[in-house]
Amino acid sequence: MRESENSPAEVYEKYLGRAIADPFTQVLIETVRPNFGDRILDLAAGTGSVARHVAPLVGARGRVVAVDVNPAMLDVGRAAPAPDGATIEWREGNATKLELPDQAFDLVLCQQGLQFFADREAALREAQRVLAPGGRAAFSLWRDLDSHDVYRALFEAAGRHLDTAISDFAAFSLGDVRELETLLRGAGFRRIEITPHTLDIRLPSAERFVQLTITGAATSVPKFLSMSPEDRSRLVEAIADELEPIINSYSNDGDLMFPMSTHIALAE
Repeated sequence: MRESENSPAEVYEKYLGRAIADPFTQVLIETVRPNFGDRILDLAAGTGSVARHVAPLVGARGRVVAVDVNPAMLDVGRAAPAPDGATIEWREGNATKLELPDQAFDLVLCQQGLQFFADREAALREAQRVLAPGGRAAFSLWRDLDSHDVYRALFEAAGRHLDTAISDFAAFSLGDVRELETLLRGAGFRRIEITPHTLDIRLPSAERFVQLTITGAATSVPKFLSMSPEDRSRLVEAIADELEPIINSYSNDGDLMFPMSTHIALAE
């Protein structure tokens, strides 16, 4: 299958998953330091970056369950080579109503998912419910757009073209530490520690970055969804032209290199 024929989930895994999700998964895992034999829930697992990296660490005696609302993302994760250690259980499910028993996990890990949940409070209460006594949860969420020059420029341009608020692009919508801590405490979490982590990421093809980011981020914007494929392509081209100066400033040998920054909230 040619790359142009790949599904959105396959393109995400190949282009964004490997360049962005996997490096930040390592940061998340280094923060929580799972133990051999731990039972892990990867919440909003996507194509399974967290699940695949944690499975060897908990070993065959451990358990790893990857839950996501998008079956296409799970299918890509399921089709990837299985890692050593725990067998990953791939489950389609909604974070606000998990079909999992109480106190079933030692660790709940959620990388870049909480900000997208329609009911964040309900999702956090569910994460708390499935944690065993003494268990921990860790949530990784992008810091706000003030920490991401490239994405701010991109979303501001998209907002102008689509006549929509920049807040409608959810990926960076939960970057406020106080808001995050309030949400966690409201769900019953205690001993909350929130720390920032920054990595330099490298992506091939600046044009591809603009195309995929706009297409992915605008999927919840009604005006974008009502466009024809031709109008969407013209929109992406217009935004790419507008962003050329800032994209060029972060280009390196044809690749795009820029820092990204996340908060990791560790709670019990």
